[in-house]
Amino acid sequence: MSFLHDDSGLDSPRVHPVLAAARRIAPKAAALSAEIEAARRLPRALVRELAEAGLFRMVVPEALGGFEMHPLAVYEVLETLSRADGSTGWCVAIGGLTAMTSAWMLEETAREIFGNPMTIVGGVAAPAGQAEVVQGGYELTGRWSWASGGEHCNWLLAGAVVTENGEPRLVREGVPETRIFVVPREEAVLHDTWHAVGLCGTGSGDMEITRVRVPAARTLSLTARPRVESTLYAFPALGLLGVGLPAIGLGIARRAIDELTALALTKKLMPTGQRLLATRSSVQEAVAESEAALRSARAFVLEAVQAVYEAAERRDVSLRQRAELRLSYTHGMQTAARVVDRMYEAAGGAAVFSAHPLQRCLRDIHVATQHAMAARPTLEPIGAVLLGVEPQTPAL
Repeated sequence: MSFLHDDSGLDSPRVHPVLAAARRIAPKAAALSAEIEAARRLPRALVRELAEAGLFRMVVPEALGGFEMHPLAVYEVLETLSRADGSTGWCVAIGGLTAMTSAWMLEETAREIFGNPMTIVGGVAAPAGQAEVVQGGYELTGRWSWASGGEHCNWLLAGAVVTENGEPRLVREGVPETRIFVVPREEAVLHDTWHAVGLCGTGSGDMEITRVRVPAARTLSLTARPRVESTLYAFPALGLLGVGLPAIGLGIARRAIDELTALALTKKLMPTGQRLLATRSSVQEAVAESEAALRSARAFVLEAVQAVYEAAERRDVSLRQRAELRLSYTHGMQTAARVVDRMYEAAGGAAVFSAHPLQRCLRDIHVATQHAMAARPTLEPIGAVLLGVEPQTPAL
């Protein structure tokens, strides 16, 4: 069954309730965009509505009361929200996809954390911290950037290098062991450092943890085999964690086309004021090429996700399929940025004002493209795999 919806109006025969909720909430998020940007975080009432609708439980196992959704359905939810407001889509992607760790946690720990249907998790998986081995667990210390939506989380995840007697513990020569540590929100300090040019409402400040004891049961490694046996968790972990990135980027790009179209049908050209912007040939060309580029990039993402999911059903995902999946993500994000740039340029002077949605699209997309999982440097290991040579960075 297709989970997808596009602008042709051909909905899938059965809309997932979480997607239905996203479509219902999206106009509210769009109406709140200016407030979200000014406050630099999502309103608590909006976060509560998103949580009550299950948007932070999309990839939590069904056995824990989650939805265990197909990655394509997750993609569409996040694209829908990001088209309405980039910061909302980003925060739901971080909270919703970080929750996939529930399938790697010990069952007792997973139930402790996700037994509450309103639980929201977040944090930063990058191993920026240090976790010293102590009796019964670890002592965690570190400071992490980009802790998006941390203020509305109950639990925070933090990546760290494992050390013994102050020295990194190696899994093989030259490669330190890294793990993800789960701590209650109150055991971390959130620093209000998020003064950014775009995605202003994500509250992506720094997270600091100092000498916090974390029991071994509240740690995990996504390189290990998941505890829950299902196709969703046989999907590459980084691929599942990253599926929100092209959804966010292409959702923002779709909004940019929407906004340019609306502007072009009302803005009069000077000096006579007799012609609409929509009659200018350069604008017509920009819209046509951007529509083709966006749809092509989106189709590549959907094709790659479905191919990998089918391979995951057989428990046979190849390295090349992983590379193509990640390529679709990076290409999707880079294409989205080009589309937004074209729409901004075509709009002319109207788009320079901060109150215009195209201005927000421009700033949001150029912050999103800086995420390490979809930035241009990801193309190097992908290209190596496609060329049949050993990638320097094998994690795909």
